[in-house]
Amino acid sequence: MADYIYTMEIRLTPDQLKGVSLVQDVCRAAGMNLYLTGGAIRDIISGFTIRDLDFTVQGNPLKLQKDFERAGAQIAAVEEDMRTIFLQLPGNARAEISMARTERFEKTGKPPIVGPATIHEDLRRRDFSVNAMALSLNEGSRGLLLDPFNGVADIEAKLIRILHNYSFLEDPSRMIRATRFAARFHWPLEERTQARYDAAKEGKYIEHILRSSIGHEIAALAHEDDPLHVVKMLEKEGWLEILHPRWTTARVDANGLAQLMKTRQQMVDLGYAPDAGPAVMYFLTSKLSDKDIADLRKQIPRKDLVEAWRDIEDHAKELAKRLTGKEAATPSRTWQLLSSARPEMILFLGITARQQAVEQKIKNFLTKWRQVQQKIPLPEMTELLITPQLPEYPKIARDVFMLLLDGKLRSRTETLKFLKPFAPPPPPPPPPPRRGRAAKAVAEGAATAAGKKGEAPKGKGKAAPVPVPAPPPVAADPKTKGKPAAAKPAKPASKPVPKRPAAPVRKKAPAKKAKKR
Repeated sequence: MADYIYTMEIRLTPDQLKGVSLVQDVCRAAGMNLYLTGGAIRDIISGFTIRDLDFTVQGNPLKLQKDFERAGAQIAAVEEDMRTIFLQLPGNARAEISMARTERFEKTGKPPIVGPATIHEDLRRRDFSVNAMALSLNEGSRGLLLDPFNGVADIEAKLIRILHNYSFLEDPSRMIRATRFAARFHWPLEERTQARYDAAKEGKYIEHILRSSIGHEIAALAHEDDPLHVVKMLEKEGWLEILHPRWTTARVDANGLAQLMKTRQQMVDLGYAPDAGPAVMYFLTSKLSDKDIADLRKQIPRKDLVEAWRDIEDHAKELAKRLTGKEAATPSRTWQLLSSARPEMILFLGITARQQAVEQKIKNFLTKWRQVQQKIPLPEMTELLITPQLPEYPKIARDVFMLLLDGKLRSRTETLKFLKPFAPPPPPPPPPPRRGRAAKAVAEGAATAAGKKGEAPKGKGKAAPVPVPAPPPVAADPKTKGKPAAAKPAKPASKPVPKRPAAPVRKKAPAKKAKKR
């Protein structure tokens, strides 16, 4: 069994993962079952770019608006009839949270009658099999994939398949969506789906498309990886004029759009995550009249996209003015200014800048100055033991980078002069090695021997033995015909008997003279 939670975690961006956690926490606190559904699951499994996070809850998500705002999300739009909230999550991650619902179409061209439902019923009302999947994010079933129409198999076969024969009749916008998916993924329509598509096109079902559905399809173009190719396919099928009667590929700034997507990829490679949607819409409609552009904006449900698209030129002009003033007088100041600017403005201004100085500064910010940044840490920093382990290292590295940008550290001498005050003190010398008693005795003996020749070194142990000279050679005995006479064993020397001390001589007392009688 595939581990879809692991696949989700490695495929989503860090900001999208944080968004999933945020939505999970809010829905769990409200006691609502939550599922990741639709295009998010399709793109996770297929490997394509994950544009939006589509969630489905078993309950009314409109009740959670304040909870989402307190958690740090912004409400971009609300569709009360469909019980849907559009969120802007931290880090430019977009999300859509819908109620698990049923849709009953009583008449073509009329909005469906919506009612609450289970997640299984919600999957049955969807458009294509690759969009009719759900991943449980609930305790006890987390990681369970619901795929009632075998969408995973269609992803592997690279086919677009409708769920039932009346799919295009119930919602004609699905014909536009089928063309958009075929252009994006380069997947063909399944045989039965193609037949139903041709019949719906011939029957002019598209005339019954809802105005709200047109707005969703216009907004979807803003987040395509190759929007020009998708627009060409829509024009070929006749759907572009459905979105707006005067919208053609001739009114698209193709060169600006190509340069925009190239610069966007460059910024993504550098670790930025710019929302290119407003700029994409700017170039897709750059040759339409102001009135036509206003009509397109009115139909888009996400007002955050509309506002960003409307204000993009004014914000870009403001940034260009700051780049030509004292605030960006030096390369280091320019770096600080652009580092704090919105990535979307850098992206758009890099394509539309009129002043050569502004264009060059943005180009340096994205290329040349990055190469300077990669030189840190400098060899002199390593030499002086200025390493990332030091608490003040980030500030030192930043100051060094700023000085390098401004050309104030041009030689090794200048670099060392700047860095030496930040170098940590050298480590203390290691203590002398401890020597044992035997090694100390040998060393003392060697020193004594060197000072006094011919004397045995004095030590605390026993004295060294005195070498005994070899005995003289024994003369040959003539009786043994030249053979050396056997040496007689020497008699052991008798040990001298110690003399006893003489006993003291006692003097006899003088004899008494006998008395004469």
